Amino acid sequence: MKILAIESSCDETAAAVVEDGRVIVSSVIASQVEEHKLYGGVVPEIASRRHCEAINGVVRQALEEASLTLSELDALGVTYAPGLIGALLVGVNFAKGLSLSTGLPLVPVHHLRGHIAANYLAHPDLKPPFLCLVVSGGHSHIVEVTDYTQMKVIGKTRDDAAGEAFDKAARTMGMPYPGGIHLDKLAEEGNPDAFTLPRPKVEGAPYDLSFSGLKTAVINLIHNASQKGVELPVADLSASFRKAVVESLLERFLKAAEDLHYHTLVLAGGVSANALLRRRTAEECQKRGWEIYYPPLALCGDNAAMIGSQAYYEYAAGNLATTALNARATMTIDF
Repeated sequence: MKILAIESSCDETAAAVVEDGRVIVSSVIASQVEEHKLYGGVVPEIASRRHCEAINGVVRQALEEASLTLSELDALGVTYAPGLIGALLVGVNFAKGLSLSTGLPLVPVHHLRGHIAANYLAHPDLKPPFLCLVVSGGHSHIVEVTDYTQMKVIGKTRDDAAGEAFDKAARTMGMPYPGGIHLDKLAEEGNPDAFTLPRPKVEGAPYDLSFSGLKTAVINLIHNASQKGVELPVADLSASFRKAVVESLLERFLKAAEDLHYHTLVLAGGVSANALLRRRTAEECQKRGWEIYYPPLALCGDNAAMIGSQAYYEYAAGNLATTALNARATMTIDF
């Protein structure tokens, strides 16, 4: 079964053809990073306009690289939630137009479910049930994946997401957008024990996360040093901040796995590309004799291939949409 998938939830316009939920036939991404870098972050209005300009060419290229026509496809998949509402609407409306004109069934895909499905493309042996840590710029969840379309959030951030904390801290340190990537690279050169930073906890919710206090602590530290004319060792501060974030994530993730008796763990989302998170999770799983899966770096960020993968399983479960489908800026993964 061949599915053409479209992703436009933030600042990448992407299209891909995926076969049987596991094989990438083609994948095309038009990134807006260089433009948004001028503003230090994603500007929603600009993102929406660029999606409008790029989507037709991206879809056409994905079909050409797959050597397929629309008549040879079996379904259309599209990200409809969550994300920037204007950006999502571009992809949703384009997909609805294709569905109406071709008669192809339309499959709505939750963006975070897509991130989890990125692992199916890289690991043919991975099947539910498993426990997944979904970490990105806007989301930090611990999710029980009991089946391909059956999921339950058992822990999440109460405020900032891990990716947002990385980006805000990096920006305060003077790094360009997207800051989290630059912070991760610089942290490899620093001393992770140079600074003592807080590890916030949520009382009565052992699997929940909080990064607002940690983010504020490092920003205040930088501002206080600046006011005093003190130059901080940025590599050491990056390493210390990264260690604090990763330890907070890993502590909850491992506790949840132990309490719920999961021995197969999965990382997903943009922050799953973080070098320390990948290393530490692999080390802890090896100690316990557990299996750990994470996507290759090329599939950690937003892409349409992951949407095509999840669309296959949503289609199999009968989760189809009509042309009344609308985009949603927020939506839980366990609907």
